Amino acid sequence: MQSKKKVILISLGVSILLMLAKFIAYFITSSNSILTDAAESIVNVLASAFAFYSIYIAAQPKDTNHPYGHGKVEFFSVFVEGTLIVIAGILIIFKSAYNLVYPHKIDELIAGTIIIAGTGFINFVLGYYLLGQSKKLNSITLFADGKHLQTDAYTSAGLVLGLLLIYLTGLNYLDSVLSIALGLFIIYSGYKLVRRSVSGLMDESDFETADEVISILKLNRKDSWIDMHNLRTQRYGPDIHIDCHLTLPYYFDLNKVHEEVSGVDAMMNSKVNSSIEFFIHADPCVPECCHYCRMENCPVRSAPKTRDIEWSIENVTRNKKHFSDGL
Repeated sequence: MQSKKKVILISLGVSILLMLAKFIAYFITSSNSILTDAAESIVNVLASAFAFYSIYIAAQPKDTNHPYGHGKVEFFSVFVEGTLIVIAGILIIFKSAYNLVYPHKIDELIAGTIIIAGTGFINFVLGYYLLGQSKKLNSITLFADGKHLQTDAYTSAGLVLGLLLIYLTGLNYLDSVLSIALGLFIIYSGYKLVRRSVSGLMDESDFETADEVISILKLNRKDSWIDMHNLRTQRYGPDIHIDCHLTLPYYFDLNKVHEEVSGVDAMMNSKVNSSIEFFIHADPCVPECCHYCRMENCPVRSAPKTRDIEWSIENVTRNKKHFSDGL
């Protein structure tokens, strides 16, 4: 967790410096589109500050009131960041529309363009670093911050091209037109972050995580794991919670069932770069399972094995044994 704090503090410090640089560029040029970029930088600073707080909360241990831990606060952090971005985009469009009707003089475009180009390059590099760290540290907060910074870099790149076009043509009204276009792009970027956060807060199916889990189970599958279904995954910050139904031979005693279930849990935790909490409901096999059971020396087999069912996200996530749907 200290690594996450260090990364987000770096992001916060750099965001503050870049925000100051962009406002200097605005005061030099009086460009409405540069003000747009500077206003979004305020969002960067606020988002990084809230991200640092959310990472601190997420690191708190489980307690009576939060039996699944505090990891979901990271989704809330992403929601706040996305909402701030959308609000900034809306305000930018309103101001740009006003300046389109009531234009104003723009000065020192080349100096402002150089400053914006430099801040855009730094944002892209920092965003790339944060995205890499988000995968390494399993943090949706770092991922959102990295995506936001790279979006800001793309915005700056478009802004630089627009400012050069204004300088070459002398058409100052293009400044407001460019600002409105950037505002729409910013709103769309914020919407995507809000959508991702809401899906996490509402426990929407995480097919990417489920597919990864199923792939690991397939590669390490034991013959005694006859059937698996009703697999569900939930991500709470860096932690993954999984529950499923596992069909085992009905003649296994309680100690053997516990051994098999614990084996699934231990195997999964050794294969992924996350803390996994696995809840497994053990089902006894029934005669219909014999047709796809892999146990070669089963003492109670009532029918020969006739097919092999490959576990996939389509059948493992359904809430029924495979024989019940004709597979």
